[in-house]
Amino acid sequence: MILPYGSLNRPTRRALLCGSAAALLGALAPPVAHAHNEAGVVDPPLLAPDVAVTLDNGSSSSLRAILAGKVTALQLMFTSCRATCPIQGALFAKGAKALGDSVKTAQWLSLSIDPARDDPATLRRWMEHLGAHPRWRAGRPEAKALDALVAFLKSKNPGPDPHTVQVYYFNPKSQLVLRSVDFPPVPEILRVLRTLAARS
Repeated sequence: MILPYGSLNRPTRRALLCGSAAALLGALAPPVAHAHNEAGVVDPPLLAPDVAVTLDNGSSSSLRAILAGKVTALQLMFTSCRATCPIQGALFAKGAKALGDSVKTAQWLSLSIDPARDDPATLRRWMEHLGAHPRWRAGRPEAKALDALVAFLKSKNPGPDPHTVQVYYFNPKSQLVLRSVDFPPVPEILRVLRTLAARS
């Protein structure tokens, strides 16, 4: 809001900060859509759990470290899934290719909910089959932390498929800032990643 010069109602620093936060939330908010799971802006942002993750290249790190300094689109999947997971993987492959290197800090991360079977080689084959891209990574969290990770994301699906088909967005501080609706389209994922990167 623009106030007249000399107005006694000049906005305070707190009001400006609140306005900036509201603008950010508005920019991140997905278009109106229906979801079977909790979706929308996470306010305040939530720090990712410090879960150990083994990546498709065999390296190990913590989830927080993987997310740090990046804007990230994250999904849950498992390679033996024959229903929704191939669609999810194809979505990330297409999105990573479309975004390319235009957002240097962006990454795409698929985490398996079947860590016992999804070793790095299996994850690599799954990605290669769907169209691997350098900015798209896959990993398996440690089994003992899986329930906590799913609870953090609010990704438990009551139906026959044990996980949702949402995308979870993280800022460079490893904080969850947005849960998407089910199967967000690629242009929407790109829009959110670009918005997060521009405001980092």
